[in-house]
Amino acid sequence: MTGFGRAEGAFGGHNWAWEVRSVNGRGLDLRLRLPPGSDALEPRLREAVAQRFSRGSINVSLQSQRETGGSEIRLNEAALQQVLQAAKAIGKATGNDTPPSAEALLAVKGVIEIVEPMEDEAAQNARRDAMIGSLEHALDDLMAARAAEGQRLAVVLTDQLAEVERLVTLIAQSPSRTPEAIAARLVEHVARITGAGTSLDPDRLHQEAILIATRADVEEELQRLKAHLAAARELIDSSGGVGRKLDFLVQEFNREANTLCSKANAADISRAGLAMKAVIDQMREQVQNIE
Repeated sequence: MTGFGRAEGAFGGHNWAWEVRSVNGRGLDLRLRLPPGSDALEPRLREAVAQRFSRGSINVSLQSQRETGGSEIRLNEAALQQVLQAAKAIGKATGNDTPPSAEALLAVKGVIEIVEPMEDEAAQNARRDAMIGSLEHALDDLMAARAAEGQRLAVVLTDQLAEVERLVTLIAQSPSRTPEAIAARLVEHVARITGAGTSLDPDRLHQEAILIATRADVEEELQRLKAHLAAARELIDSSGGVGRKLDFLVQEFNREANTLCSKANAADISRAGLAMKAVIDQMREQVQNIE
């Protein structure tokens, strides 16, 4: 399921922004983009995501920076002395005793250091708690977006289930399933093959029609499809993650539709079975989007 969430926060001279995105996926695939030094956040981050989601490819990114004004500029005296000694040696070797300017000395890497204020362990833990707290707000936004999409998908799936039910009823009520209809088709087939003048024993013809009807009977498939319809509607009306259950159920729908098509003994049943398979394929695509 698709969705987006964002949350910002600030604590102890730090500010940050979380962004979470979700696209469809059979399982839970979590991908992180965290700045260096965020390793301590990762276990809690993964736990927070796993508590809310069971399916989808979820991307979590964090942008964090320290507020300006808290840094301290320090002179590295050891590095400065080394630079002065090097400058003195160069001047002696070249005969130029002019000392380097302050600007030139300060431009040498390492002479001036920018030192960030140190956080004690308690301050670090408090900041991480605040960061995870704002992450949870972003995850809640993502959940809300996915829930809204789920409501729309529920309407689509309900319509598709209604179409499958209509086709099941159409097949169940098809007059071509009766032994009499099968007997009439059998007479036509034999007449076409052997000639119109050929006659068949009525009792024998009726027996053959019953055998054909028995082999082509799809009543069990129709009953199982009705049971699957009831189960699917219960899942749609239930709360929690139902995507994997619906995924399995759609596979069962497809299995029954395949058997029904292979046993079809009339054109109208074949057409209805193929139409049912098309609807089930559409259901399979939608089910991949459900938590």
